[in-house]
Amino acid sequence: MSAELPKNINVKEPRWDQETMSGRAKHFFTVTDPRNILLTNEQLDNAKKIIHDYRQGSVSPGLTEDELWRAKYIYDSAFHPDTGEKMILIGRMSAQVPMNMTITGCMMTFYKTTPAVILWQWINQSFNAIVNYTNRSGDAPLTVSQLGTAYVSATTGAVATALGLNALTKRVSPLIGRFVPFAAVAAANCINIPLMRQRELKYGIPVTDENDNRLGESTKAAQQAITQVVISRILMAAPGMAIPPFIMNTLEKRAFLKRFPWMNAPIQVGLVGFCLVFATPLCCALFPQKSSILVSRLEPELQEKIRKTNPGVERVYFNKGL
Repeated sequence: MSAELPKNINVKEPRWDQETMSGRAKHFFTVTDPRNILLTNEQLDNAKKIIHDYRQGSVSPGLTEDELWRAKYIYDSAFHPDTGEKMILIGRMSAQVPMNMTITGCMMTFYKTTPAVILWQWINQSFNAIVNYTNRSGDAPLTVSQLGTAYVSATTGAVATALGLNALTKRVSPLIGRFVPFAAVAAANCINIPLMRQRELKYGIPVTDENDNRLGESTKAAQQAITQVVISRILMAAPGMAIPPFIMNTLEKRAFLKRFPWMNAPIQVGLVGFCLVFATPLCCALFPQKSSILVSRLEPELQEKIRKTNPGVERVYFNKGL
């Protein structure tokens, strides 16, 4: 019966303690579960209804606590936390592992020729642009011009880095050359994410007190949020782009790959996928999703506003985005 389910469960927050790394890791292992991309629109909308009804104090008959949390994570996997809009399928965190393992595996297999570098860096940055826009923080829309600038700049930066490093590594060990795609991805993340979220840097992101009461918008909070996301994204890519090169360098000297060279890409994709299954949620968990900043570090005008209207507040909170 509905009365058996407590009505004071806070489904706005994750199930596990987000002050600890282990709690955040459990949360993101659930959020990034690739099986969520197989859910139908009907299942997503049903989960949304369950969560919205529960927040209004209405409990579906026979609903258990585990089913409620399952609905919450289905809802979180598909709907933006600030805007509430349904996110683009390949931009959702549940699509990160299958999409990234395919793109990264191919980037690391086809990195020796200029056309291949341009093609796969372009595909990667196109995917990154979708992910960065889909998982932006705040509820302010980006213009087509801003989206275009970020996309073109990141793609140009990634291709230039990859081609430049390819030219420099021609005289060194082939193993060193295998790390060129990672350097290009790291450089592109430093360009793409700030540009894709440039409106946040200009106008700020919403900051709240611990009870989720909105206190204003802060560019200082936006800077911290974007820095955290850039670090997480680079580290997320690191295992899948740093470990396979050593393995592939060894395998290519063996008879198996010399006999079946077409297996190079599938093996590379599989190795990257194995690394990403763990790296994606663990790196998302490096920083709390609901991050915080001291009021004393905010813009002077916002500090003054908060101290006048909420004199007891010393720390404010914000969604850092993904």
